[in-house]
Amino acid sequence: MELSELKEYVQALEEKLLTPEVRTNETELGKLLGPTFFEYGISGVIWHRKDCVKPNGINVRDMHLSQFDVQLLAPDVILATYQLNDRTRGETSLRSSIWKRTNHTWQMIFHQGTKAK
Repeated sequence: MELSELKEYVQALEEKLLTPEVRTNETELGKLLGPTFFEYGISGVIWHRKDCVKPNGINVRDMHLSQFDVQLLAPDVILATYQLNDRTRGETSLRSSIWKRTNHTWQMIFHQGTKAK
């Protein structure tokens, strides 16, 4: 897969994670978040996979990403960076995610949110 195609594919995965249908679905979250997933949240809280992949999932908010870009870190590892506009909270943050491909499946293994000024 060319880098431009991979960028589109990973952006679609990131956008999927913003939808209420996925955020509230334990099975879907489990498919997208890798077994060792953790996040440094914008609040300073560290989240682990078990905090997200649960019956009610994670909070639903009105969010939109922009300025999406990717960097290939290794043949099966990609860094995604973007800006996230959280309309529910009225705040903007800078985001980074590391995605890893295992057995032809891409899963997020790390995520970080940093409040934008």
